[in-house]
Amino acid sequence: MRTRRSARFQEVDMIDRRKLLLQTFGAAGLVAFAAPLAFADDAVLVYKSPTCGCCAAWIDHLRAARFSVRANNVVDMSPVKTRLRVPQSMWSCHTAVVGDYVIEGHVPAEDIRRLLQQGPSVAGIAVPGMPAGSPGMEIDGYSESYTVWAFGDAGIETFALHE
Repeated sequence: MRTRRSARFQEVDMIDRRKLLLQTFGAAGLVAFAAPLAFADDAVLVYKSPTCGCCAAWIDHLRAARFSVRANNVVDMSPVKTRLRVPQSMWSCHTAVVGDYVIEGHVPAEDIRRLLQQGPSVAGIAVPGMPAGSPGMEIDGYSESYTVWAFGDAGIETFALHE
């Protein structure tokens, strides 16, 4: 059984770890060690139903694209989508957060990477529904065209087309 430690002990532990790293590797070693942690902008938190197989397949797709993914099983997704201000017309089966953006539905990893690289002024991107052929919705070679939409205060606009 783990016990919670106070913030004071956690702070002391962090100082001791930094001191140990500095003593062991020098300042360059600390920077090299800490840099990937400080800039982990590809960490994705996925809210999903505990029984949804296509959500798990989408998570596998993201991990194959080298995203760091953590899943949070939620019985009722509506409050999550509402809290994150996903327009109801954009809803799908799962909702994720990466950096400052919301990702709704079966958005391809390449579109998430482009979103993070370009950094547009949008709240997020979405693939409404569950189109066949989108990541996590592969069906024996059958695929349909679908649109990745950007949404935010300025409204909804096309972000990417997949044919």
